[in-house]
Amino acid sequence: MHAMNYRITLPADYDMTIIRDRVAAKGHLLDDFPGLGQKAYLIRERGVHGSPVNQYTPFYLWNTAEGMNSFLWGPGFQGLVNDFGRPVVEHWTGVGFVRGPSFRAEPRAAARRSEPVAPGEDPAAVISRALAELTATATRPGLHSAALLVDPRHWELLRFTLWQDAAPEAAGEERHEVLHLSRPGLDDIRTGRHW
Repeated sequence: MHAMNYRITLPADYDMTIIRDRVAAKGHLLDDFPGLGQKAYLIRERGVHGSPVNQYTPFYLWNTAEGMNSFLWGPGFQGLVNDFGRPVVEHWTGVGFVRGPSFRAEPRAAARRSEPVAPGEDPAAVISRALAELTATATRPGLHSAALLVDPRHWELLRFTLWQDAAPEAAGEERHEVLHLSRPGLDDIRTGRHW
């Protein structure tokens, strides 16, 4: 599993219905995209759930590197670049995935929390503790799914969760609204530890 996310920050007075309309018109285009596990079309609105900004922040879980490459070098991403400029695309390798009690429901909320793996910490021990936490998260009411991801270049650990309704408030998390979930290969994402 590979993950990627880009965050397009928009002006403070930006009309977010433009993004809502964009997703309503184009979101279905990735509903059967080869190699894609899921794409969560996410937004943050200034003043909602503590967000200081307006952002369009799609988050992807890929089953194959070929699918991810096909998207990045194809017309879909180029359309986004044409409309908003080329964003920084963050990328992580997947180390764990769980399905929650609300896996078959349509998620309406997402949360993203990152933390550094501190110098001097044993990365394997950090991942082991985070995987235990991920397993415990799987039973939380309203959880759709959760992914645990690592960027070994910057030694960043990322937790990404989807929720049927509102994401529970937790310190250090960015909360997002899910406008659409493309899920062509979601059932193929292996649960548990990814090695």
